[in-house]
Amino acid sequence: MQIDILTIFPQMFTGPLSESMLKHAQEKRLLQINIHDLRQWSTDKHHSVDAPPYGGGAGMVMRADVIDNAVSDLSKKAGGKVKVILLDTKGKLFTQGIAEAFSKEEHLILIAGHYEGVDHRVHDYIADEVVSIGNYVLTGGELPAMVVIDAVSRLIPGVLGNPESLTEESHSQEFATEYPQYTRPEEYQGWKVPEVLLSGNHAQIKIWREDTAKK
Repeated sequence: MQIDILTIFPQMFTGPLSESMLKHAQEKRLLQINIHDLRQWSTDKHHSVDAPPYGGGAGMVMRADVIDNAVSDLSKKAGGKVKVILLDTKGKLFTQGIAEAFSKEEHLILIAGHYEGVDHRVHDYIADEVVSIGNYVLTGGELPAMVVIDAVSRLIPGVLGNPESLTEESHSQEFATEYPQYTRPEEYQGWKVPEVLLSGNHAQIKIWREDTAKK
């Protein structure tokens, strides 16, 4: 899978995308992530990407023309099917089901909004989908973009070391939230691991896990 990120703060992505699972996925060539500074598609000498809102109001709004230039350019270079996703508080709530759908795409373009928002023509004419990671306001779409990348990437075949992790974790088809997990030591400060997990009886363990997982 290829993921292109459009942002005015590209350095925000450097650390999170170069560690742990995402680092290994890129090294194994299962995932290609490209971070683009949106300002390179601006056409004025100041490389501006925003302007005051029509009708008045506080703050600045990101321009549709600059975003369209960027998306059009990246789409042409891709040469294949591309899904364009805008991260915005007005979007539908990002869920595990949406992550699974995105993971089946060959190429994603993520638009990280900023300032007071994005010209709504991006919603109407440029983005294929608009998603939000929750009912709260963040400074911009950079952190939501990282959340989407992390959730989607781990669903790509081969990214996780043990594929069974996907079937028994929170928000999978079987479990709404995952069953409680324990490890060594067996007892700590009087806090004991449930005896069934120490029994070696896998049938009983399976029943216990199904009963304790929230569905």
